[in-house]
Amino acid sequence: MKILTLHCDYIRFKAVKKAFKDAPEISEKEKEQHEVKECLVVLTSIEQGDSSETIKQLVEAVEKTAKEVKTENIVLYPYAHLSSNLAKPSLALELLKEAEVKLNKNFKHVYRAPFGYYKTFELKCKGHPLSELSKEFKNANSISTTGKLVEEKYDISKLLREINKTKLDTSKLKENDHRILAHKLDLFSFNEVAPGMIFWHDNGLYIYNKLTEMKRNLLKKYNYLEISTPQIFDSKLFKVSGHWEHYKENMFLTDYEKRQFGVKPMNCPGAMLVFKANKHSYREMPMRLAEFGIVHRQELSGVINGAFRVTRFTQDDSHIFCMPQQIGQEITTLLSMVNYIYKELFGFEYRLELSTRPEKFMGEIKDWDFAESELESVLKKMKMPFKINKGDGAFYGPKIDIHIKDSLGRSWQCATIQLDMQIPKRFEVSYIGEDSKEHTPIVIHCAVMGSIERFIGVLLEHTNGNLPLWLSPRQVRVVSFTDRNAKACEKFVKELREEFPNLRIDIDLSSETVQSKIRDAEMLKINYIIVIGDKEEENKTIAVRPRGGKPQFGIKVKDFTEKLKKELEI
Repeated sequence: MKILTLHCDYIRFKAVKKAFKDAPEISEKEKEQHEVKECLVVLTSIEQGDSSETIKQLVEAVEKTAKEVKTENIVLYPYAHLSSNLAKPSLALELLKEAEVKLNKNFKHVYRAPFGYYKTFELKCKGHPLSELSKEFKNANSISTTGKLVEEKYDISKLLREINKTKLDTSKLKENDHRILAHKLDLFSFNEVAPGMIFWHDNGLYIYNKLTEMKRNLLKKYNYLEISTPQIFDSKLFKVSGHWEHYKENMFLTDYEKRQFGVKPMNCPGAMLVFKANKHSYREMPMRLAEFGIVHRQELSGVINGAFRVTRFTQDDSHIFCMPQQIGQEITTLLSMVNYIYKELFGFEYRLELSTRPEKFMGEIKDWDFAESELESVLKKMKMPFKINKGDGAFYGPKIDIHIKDSLGRSWQCATIQLDMQIPKRFEVSYIGEDSKEHTPIVIHCAVMGSIERFIGVLLEHTNGNLPLWLSPRQVRVVSFTDRNAKACEKFVKELREEFPNLRIDIDLSSETVQSKIRDAEMLKINYIIVIGDKEEENKTIAVRPRGGKPQFGIKVKDFTEKLKKELEI
């Protein structure tokens, strides 16, 4: 059994028509639109092998989550898309009814959406750390063990066929979908042997590396120290940080030498240990630690969505350890970085939200009030419009969420700036103040791009794959007009590579027509197509076709290289 719980402001749903011939009949009242407010929606897939035992696990999990988010309204919503191993409809309906009966014993209102029907639905998810949780339950009795060591045998051909089955279904995707662009431009791919994890191809990895290089240069400007922390930690670390209670269900766990370990779902506990490794003075504050940290979070197959929602991703994380009087300047600097990357580099419009103390939080209210007032004060001093999002802060502190708008008018939340006075206390990190006493620093968490994988997906759709020269994996292609111009083309490419050793340049000397070669280059979103024919050889010039533009004839090589220099600099 697989479920996805969503803590929602509301859900509206209406049965439209039967999804299969033998779906149970429902009354006219059940066919009406239903709206449930302040609820926990439980999207549920009943699988083969499920029984009353798995229903018991579901009920316990729902009760725990509902208690944590403080709701008494439960919506049990049959949702087949979470699994490819569904139980027979008769068993699924029987178990859903059993779950409804058991949940009714402990909750004020339990609603079960019609089973076996196509439904329209609309919901608004709250967006706090516990608002989206995916879980899987198994029937322990369905696993038989003999206690004997049995040699495993594999049909390698069959396994390979299953591995090779992974194929992108483009029938419901728009032309500018980042998954289609990634396939056409040979950027990255996916395979079910690693669900929700990106296989970077050379061209895609170039984009990834250039983005991290850009961010590294920006970090140097603001005196950050770059660190790298382990992928796997003893579960004790997450219990100290407070993340265990909130993230355990979505972590990849394993046992090693009779100890429980987890693959990290966030980077901050590791940063705490790096700071804690040495003694610090107030003279070192603020200490800015940056990490391009790879994290893993379990997601059900039904909610994985290309690069937008993955199980493995890299965060351009930073953790700033500072004194209270330094908060304002640090937040100001971070917002300047956000503006540079989002608006100046990529032309995104963005808006800000100040998210305040949630119902379930760590620490003292007076600390929260101080932190929230600091963030609000900075935003007002910078004259940046913002909206207050009450109750949507992280469990350890308030935050500023930055929502960008892409070329299609869609809103994306990528960057976040979080103020944290709780986790430093839990880790007992400190610095020696001017008064020679120990003080607990405040920590500012910030990820400007957020998930780099997600940012690349958004950027690809925002630009329709037309990336700026410095970020483009295919920057220049040189095309021969006829076979007799081949040597001139090779000479030009050699000279350009000598001047620009890292330029992504290739050459097309095929016998295809010039129009065909140009069309092929345009399909690959190449920034500049250079054509050299007899006239260009004679006049020692080149014909330049900028991506999406008209050809420019008689261009001097020096003028073109000067243009390249300017566009390659950021």
